[in-house]
Amino acid sequence: MSTNNFATQSSPSAIHWPDEFRPGHAPIHIRNELNVRASPASVWQVLIDAQRWPSFYPQASEVDLSGATTLEPDLNFSWKTMGLRINCNVREFEPESRLAWDAKGVGTWAYHAWLITPTATGCHVLTEETQHGWLCRLGQLMMPGSLHIKWHQVWLEKLELEAQCLDAGKNGH
Repeated sequence: MSTNNFATQSSPSAIHWPDEFRPGHAPIHIRNELNVRASPASVWQVLIDAQRWPSFYPQASEVDLSGATTLEPDLNFSWKTMGLRINCNVREFEPESRLAWDAKGVGTWAYHAWLITPTATGCHVLTEETQHGWLCRLGQLMMPGSLHIKWHQVWLEKLELEAQCLDAGKNGH
């Protein structure tokens, strides 16, 4: 499954996919993007503050950063999403630009990447995920099409709102 909800501003090759997770090699590929009216710095700050995700993203809970305060390079962390405990390792970490982690849970393994590109009005945020495993295939059979696409879009939209609040606070509003 693949989706492209907006006109592409970043090329798919901009993500540094590990071979096994390249969209052509994975049975599930989810792609969402949004032109965000907030600074790349604020988007980044909200994105790496994973302990804060449950306060604005309904599919996030029980985030454990293994003693860290935010995501950081090579960090192993875990969280629940869609009711499934996922163990992750941060694989890419370029402040205000690029974040990616691999993820493993019962019956699934995935790679989730985020790209942040500055624009005249804020930034463009692209998130893509590929998945393997029997559980994600079963999910596709039971709920074909849009469940992950919908929730990733919600995550982007809520991320934008949180980043806008940070920007407003920095500007004294």
